[in-house]
Amino acid sequence: MNNKLWLLGLIGLLCATSCVMADDADDADVTIEDDIGSSRDGSKTDDEVVQREEEAIKLDGLSVAQMKEMRDKAEKHTFEAEVDRMMKLIINSLYKNKEIFLRELISNSSDALDKIRLLSLTDSDALGATQELVIRIKADKDNHMLHVTDTGIGMTKNDLVKNLGTIARSGTSEFLNTMAEKAQAGSDMSDLIGQFGVGFYSSFLVSETVIVTSKHNDDKQYIWESDASSFSVIEDPRGDTLKRGTTVSLRLKEEAYDFLEPETIKNLVKKYSQFINFPIYLWASKTEMVDEPLDEDELEKAAEEDKPEEEKDEEDEATVEEEEEEEKPKTKQVEKTTWDWELMNANKPIWTRNPKEITDEEYIDFYKQFTKEYDEPLAKTHFTAEGEVTFRSILYVPKAAPSGMFQDYGKKTDFIKMYVRRVFITDDFEDMMPKYLNFVRGIVDSDDLPLNVSRETLQQHKLLKVIKKKLVRKTLDMIKKMSAEDFKEKFWKEFGTNIKLGIIEDHSNRTRLAKLVRFFSSNSDTEFTGLADYVERMKEKQEHIYFMAGTSRKEVEKSPFVERLLKKGYEVLYLTEAVDEYCIQSLPEYDGKKFQNVAKEGLKMDESEKAKERREEVEKEYEPLMKWLKDNALNEKIKEAVISQRLTDSPCALVASSYGWSGNMERIMKAQAYAQAKDTQSNFYSGQKKILEINPRHPLVKELKAKVDADEDDQTAKDLAGLLFETAVLRSGYQLEDSASFAGRIERMLKLSLDIDPEAKVEEWPEDVAEDEDDDDEEEEISDEEDEEEEEEELEVVKDEQTDDETEENHDEL
Repeated sequence: MNNKLWLLGLIGLLCATSCVMADDADDADVTIEDDIGSSRDGSKTDDEVVQREEEAIKLDGLSVAQMKEMRDKAEKHTFEAEVDRMMKLIINSLYKNKEIFLRELISNSSDALDKIRLLSLTDSDALGATQELVIRIKADKDNHMLHVTDTGIGMTKNDLVKNLGTIARSGTSEFLNTMAEKAQAGSDMSDLIGQFGVGFYSSFLVSETVIVTSKHNDDKQYIWESDASSFSVIEDPRGDTLKRGTTVSLRLKEEAYDFLEPETIKNLVKKYSQFINFPIYLWASKTEMVDEPLDEDELEKAAEEDKPEEEKDEEDEATVEEEEEEEKPKTKQVEKTTWDWELMNANKPIWTRNPKEITDEEYIDFYKQFTKEYDEPLAKTHFTAEGEVTFRSILYVPKAAPSGMFQDYGKKTDFIKMYVRRVFITDDFEDMMPKYLNFVRGIVDSDDLPLNVSRETLQQHKLLKVIKKKLVRKTLDMIKKMSAEDFKEKFWKEFGTNIKLGIIEDHSNRTRLAKLVRFFSSNSDTEFTGLADYVERMKEKQEHIYFMAGTSRKEVEKSPFVERLLKKGYEVLYLTEAVDEYCIQSLPEYDGKKFQNVAKEGLKMDESEKAKERREEVEKEYEPLMKWLKDNALNEKIKEAVISQRLTDSPCALVASSYGWSGNMERIMKAQAYAQAKDTQSNFYSGQKKILEINPRHPLVKELKAKVDADEDDQTAKDLAGLLFETAVLRSGYQLEDSASFAGRIERMLKLSLDIDPEAKVEEWPEDVAEDEDDDDEEEEISDEEDEEEEEEELEVVKDEQTDDETEENHDEL
């Protein structure tokens, strides 16, 4: 019995144990989560985000923990100025382009280097920490940081708080208030320019956080940090790592990551700061091929490949014993990326040197680098201007005109670049050079030129006008000093039209430009002549400079207006370009001699008393004809008819009044693409009646006089007068109002001269006659067919009537 109880107890114990083990197995498959009800994303707290941002902001030599500890212990400050207004002013008003932040930082670094260099002249220990005067730029793509370091004078803790921490101390608050007052008063704000410098704050255009690390000779190294709302200052726990100078570290915004690219940085430095006096280095990588020794596996493989050759060499050595040279270690070429400081401003500003120390080759090399041109310049000038504003400049005249020079005439050009203390400011000028000198290349550099707070827009008042005035005069002097061959063969062919446009546009330099202008003349068939040379060749009693304008040299040479002048030996200027007549009209006189358009009234030539008496007799003799032409034959077409002093071979010519258009000018004005159809001014000039000048020695004029004396109502005389007038219109360069009537009169005169009846009609072409006959035959056939149809209809009507009659008769019989 006891054994049975013991057995039952043992079985029960085994069952209990198996149940417990089964429960344990089930429990092992269950995992209890600590954050039940929370998602993975939901577990990310704001503290974690802040921590990640803090980890992203790193400085060399400081861990994340040290950065966090440093921020906790730093002295906290708030900006005293209105930061929101400050940032809006920077973003919306002062800086049009975000990329200039790098120019501002490099410029500040250059100023700091200038200060320490100047201090070292009186303090030998100023450069004790480091003799190096450089600017270094380093981009950290991993952390989105950009560092700009200089070995300048540096800043103490007090300087950091005073110069960077308190914007109001830099004058910005005063600037904002003063600008508001000026705007309310509606007065010019140009006097504010140059008084307030806030270039450092352009860093916030591209960065979320700015960290400035600075070491001054008189203080420890400190770190200044700001996010544009507040700032902190603390001693650098790393110690004096800079030795002397300042590092500005920017944590860039996402949209500004492009400024971390080496190529972008290089382009900006080249554009704005390539002529800074101090070297600018960029931490950059380069890939090159280098030789590396082969590893063991590669050596064994190479030995196996060379084994047959080695056995052959051993046999040769067994025959002839020679000294064995040491074998060179076998290598392979592999690509290797190396990092080093790359110099980015190798070009030096040669305009700061004495012109006597600069060779022509240096000027040419600088021109090619500066303009990206392959040709050498045609001329150059290097000068320093002093006075209200002091500046240095180098100007060049290119060998060839820029493409599309006149298509883009009047538009902004970037050929003149403005620098201030070797820092590029702008090339976006409208008034730095006049339009007609838009081909001149060069630079202007001033140390004391006032700029606005962003260094972007020059002061738009008298100082800019002073610079422009001096640049223009130096350019004209440079052109004047060219050799005669270069001026004639190269410059005038490329830029002659610009000089003529300058006479029209630049009143203040008109006299200087008049000495440079050239025209064709009757003195030479191929060579241009200047006004000074013309005046030297003038006749003794000649009072005017004669000129004639037309579309070509051949046209003006054949013009009736120059016949007598050339016959008497007077020289006439030939104006064959569209701008020439405008140019001469803008010149009231040259060297005391006035200009006379030989196609206009007022031409008078020197004549003796006898010649004058003969002319008066002829005028009296032809007075009836002149009156008949004005009042009868050419009524409403001419102002008057007079005896000409300028015609020798032509029968007549149409001369413009003093205020009217010549034939050449009328053609130019009517060809204007944007000419208004009913412009009052144009209608006034074109509506001026012309003067008909008659050559009394011409046989046609004599015949016309005879016919008029015989019968004033003679139709042939009227036709002849009309034809002479219309030929005079064409000879004088004008357009006929009714060319069809003119052609009809010519045909009538030709018929009369050939004894053909003026009313004779033109014979028709045979084809036209045959077609007419065919048309007549077709009409006859159609009419015949219509007649036949009518006859058939009449017969049918008759038959119907007969049938009706027979029906009635039969009815009566019934």
